[in-house]
Amino acid sequence: MVKALLNDVKETFIAMFKKEPLLVFSPGRINLIGEHTDYNDGFVFPAAVDKGVVAAIHRSNMSQSMAIALDLHSSIVFDLDKIKPSKEKSWENYVLGVVAEIKKRGKVLGNFNIVLKGNIPEGAGMSSSAALENSVALGLNELFQLGLSKAEIIFVSQKAEHNYVGVNCGIMDQYASMYGIKDTALHLDCRTIKAKPYTIDFKDHQLMLINTNVKHSLSDSAYNDRRSACERVSKILGATALRDVTEADLEQIEERISAENYQKALYVIQENERTINAAKAIENGDLRTLGQLMYQSHDGLSNQYKVSCEELDFLVEQAKENPNVLGARMMGGGFGGCTINLVAKKAVEGFAESVSVAYAKKFNRECSVYFVALSDGAHIID
Repeated sequence: MVKALLNDVKETFIAMFKKEPLLVFSPGRINLIGEHTDYNDGFVFPAAVDKGVVAAIHRSNMSQSMAIALDLHSSIVFDLDKIKPSKEKSWENYVLGVVAEIKKRGKVLGNFNIVLKGNIPEGAGMSSSAALENSVALGLNELFQLGLSKAEIIFVSQKAEHNYVGVNCGIMDQYASMYGIKDTALHLDCRTIKAKPYTIDFKDHQLMLINTNVKHSLSDSAYNDRRSACERVSKILGATALRDVTEADLEQIEERISAENYQKALYVIQENERTINAAKAIENGDLRTLGQLMYQSHDGLSNQYKVSCEELDFLVEQAKENPNVLGARMMGGGFGGCTINLVAKKAVEGFAESVSVAYAKKFNRECSVYFVALSDGAHIID
């Protein structure tokens, strides 16, 4: 899949610009467990996957720069000295935001042409945005010899999303996309931005993603609302972030906050603990415990943090009813996107078929099933 993507992007670039481009691959990511904990200085457990964004990039002799999104049949021409967000929320702001954030660091860019194409399923919660940002930032860093470290690049990407897209995301997506290791998940401490890699042997099980193919429109505003609620609770407790708060601490202020915010904060505290327990389970080769932690994570996301939706809950319930599924939960920001499922290899086809039939009957729409392998992070393609 990636090879076909690479050839398509490269051939298009050469046909348009008559130059051999620099090529970059930046992967999307999954997250085994640890949702909405990253912006609370907590722990997450992501891994890069074998789906992502390919960028072909080269210097331009023209007076402006051009970016082309092949899969969207869309392009933008812009002046490096007049960067500002596009009025409409679109892919353009990810590119423009990266350029703006690099310039803020005092780095000098020349004009360039870039062609982009990805194979991350739209709305799947696999962070196509971070893959796009990292591919642009890594490509520009290499092309203009800017000397940015990987750590600096992921913060450029994150700030682009904050300032040009309007989503106050944590660092997990950009980190996983940049630092991924094949067959490995990263237990990332979002405060120190350091991760411990865990090579995972799924034995006779494998990961399956099921996309609801819905994205309810309140997702970005709800994300920002929940981040604000977590910050308010931390402030009341005099803590830097919910990472530093225990359940006993939270009980002390139960009367001072709403029941809704109490449950949101409680979810974050418990989810942090689940990621630590998941690391232990993986270390012990205990996939059954990992699966149970995934189910618990979904229950918290649905009933405490309230970022699930009817479609996601239905898919997780279908998983619970199947003895060949060890665990399942929603993945990503919520209100749509994917569930991640740990399924026995022998039962993969049967489960995919049964859940697809049940979903179509319930919602009168199709879900989509994907399989992913854990892969290396963003890199220049030789």
